[in-house]
Amino acid sequence: MNYFSSNFKLGILGGGQLGKMLLNDTRKFDIYTCVLDASNEAPCKIASNEFHLGDLMDFDAVYNFGKQVDVLTIEIENVNVDALEALEKEGKKVYPSSKTLRTIQNKATQKLFYVDHKLPTASFSRFAYLSEIEDAINNGGLVFPFVWKAAQFGYDGNGVKVVRKLSDLDGLPNGECIAETLVPFKHELAVIVARNASGETKTFPVVEMEFHPEANQVEYVICPARIPDAVAKKAVEVALNTSKAFNHVGLLAVEMFQTQNDEILINEVAPRPHNSGHQTIEASYTSQFEQHLRAILNLPLGRTDSKVGGVMVNLVGAEGFSGNVVYENIESIMNLDGVTPHIYGKKQTRPFRKMGHVTIVNEDLNEARRIAEEVKKTIKVIS
Repeated sequence: MNYFSSNFKLGILGGGQLGKMLLNDTRKFDIYTCVLDASNEAPCKIASNEFHLGDLMDFDAVYNFGKQVDVLTIEIENVNVDALEALEKEGKKVYPSSKTLRTIQNKATQKLFYVDHKLPTASFSRFAYLSEIEDAINNGGLVFPFVWKAAQFGYDGNGVKVVRKLSDLDGLPNGECIAETLVPFKHELAVIVARNASGETKTFPVVEMEFHPEANQVEYVICPARIPDAVAKKAVEVALNTSKAFNHVGLLAVEMFQTQNDEILINEVAPRPHNSGHQTIEASYTSQFEQHLRAILNLPLGRTDSKVGGVMVNLVGAEGFSGNVVYENIESIMNLDGVTPHIYGKKQTRPFRKMGHVTIVNEDLNEARRIAEEVKKTIKVIS
């Protein structure tokens, strides 16, 4: 099929920043794109060929949108899977598949998938209601500390909480959830696996992620991870085994813990471009977004190694500020060597909302990390 400067239409479910960055590469290749999102102010609106308003969880909205395109992909997991399954039965190409998404959308189902496929992950218990956790604690079946995770609709640190005492459960939603053993880890790592429909598979270098202690959001992504080669090799092996189990097409970001004993445990996965791959735009031979396009269109996969060391800094809304966004001191960080800001185009800020990111590239990774700290302290996302 001819994808370039043709009548081919690529459909993207979700109009957020991941879609916006994906559209940079569809523009580069002159691939016609259609985007579905519920917000008329979605970042993707200005860059897509067609922008459609619609609820991603609504069957008819997703189904009717999918009928109009040749290949359908996502930039967010929370979409109507029944509609995707119906489209697949009619012969529509959907990547990732409805089967993969159905498993990943629910964290309990996702964890059971790892157990069934003998993939390493932290031990956990599954609960239909939050109230069952208190019963398990009182009966001795669950001990502190543990990590509470909502089974569905968590994002950017929402839907996850470390529980050290009974009162930490106060205010949490009373729906399906899991209680996961709190892993004492050295590092949080991630590997992005790319796989096309022909089965060609490539991995990006292992990255190290540093998280905000309160928001549970990634603050820094460091590539390559500052870990021994043997640990990196093990992480890549786990990521490849996970990809093989899902038999996915597109990108699969595998987030992992490196334990104190240098074992690798899967935390969770995302079947799309991911926060842990943003530095690839400036630092890699092929960005994660171009690679996702190559994979879902069954094109040869690009080179995945890095040209230079890279650190990504997330730009999130400052605490205490909600309203029309203002980026303070952005000119100052642009005066630093190797710094490239990416602004997502969200007009409204609120505490910890992802508003952009900054990539720092440098031949010396430690220097890149130092500059990243300076960037973090300098730029402010306020209103």
